[in-house]
Amino acid sequence: MGDVLLTGAAGGVARMIRPLLLRRYGRLVLSDRAAPQDVADGEAFRAADLRDASQVAAMLQGIDRVIHLGGQSVEADWETVRQANIDGLQTFFEGCRAARVSRVVFASSVHVVGFYGRNRRIGVQDPVRPDGLYGVSKAFGEAMAALYADKHGLQCLSIRIGNVHPRPLDRRRLSIWLHPEDLVQLCAIGLEHPAIHNQVVFGMSGNARAWWDNAPAYALGYRPAHDAEDHAEYALAHDAPADPVGDLFQGGTFCSDGFDGDTERSLWA
Repeated sequence: MGDVLLTGAAGGVARMIRPLLLRRYGRLVLSDRAAPQDVADGEAFRAADLRDASQVAAMLQGIDRVIHLGGQSVEADWETVRQANIDGLQTFFEGCRAARVSRVVFASSVHVVGFYGRNRRIGVQDPVRPDGLYGVSKAFGEAMAALYADKHGLQCLSIRIGNVHPRPLDRRRLSIWLHPEDLVQLCAIGLEHPAIHNQVVFGMSGNARAWWDNAPAYALGYRPAHDAEDHAEYALAHDAPADPVGDLFQGGTFCSDGFDGDTERSLWA
């Protein structure tokens, strides 16, 4: 097998998981538009803009498996989201097909389903309910993974990531928190599990207050080592200010940003 590539390597999540991935795989190829300042022994860097097909092709040379964290990582205007997470993602997947990459782990997001109420427990089979343009782009990414798995044989795992951090920072994150070690375990399933075709899982640790049924991840052997409840005292003491809209929905402030709808109808739909 060829090398493992990590895109979005200069981002915050990548910085948390790179040492763990390097320990597991021995070598990593990193990519972003600009090089991280802390490239380690065993890591090689390849600059690439996801919108440039020639740069993506060079990035993927000799690569067998990819963890794709690259792209726009928060809510933004449509042009910004489209260029990075729609046009750029199509260029990325087509580059993977042309380079005969075997597996892609795609960083999806909680914001694909952010407009489900916190009174609901949902699974990956429930319809998407994005809470913004960023969430829409991540739903598009999941659809692209399905297309390239079914039509071109790519093996894909989409992880609907909650919040990656060494500990949960507020009440909402007690339900969606993902420890970096547990994220690496999910990535390893996507890169290594023999039965992967195309699967969506939730990116959370073993949280007692979870809003999500993560049975598909457990069926693939996922056994999270961390539980947000171990940090509940800290999280509750540092809870975010009240948000009359965001506090109703799983997506939090992404839901309240620009909201002018009917909270009751959205909550119970």
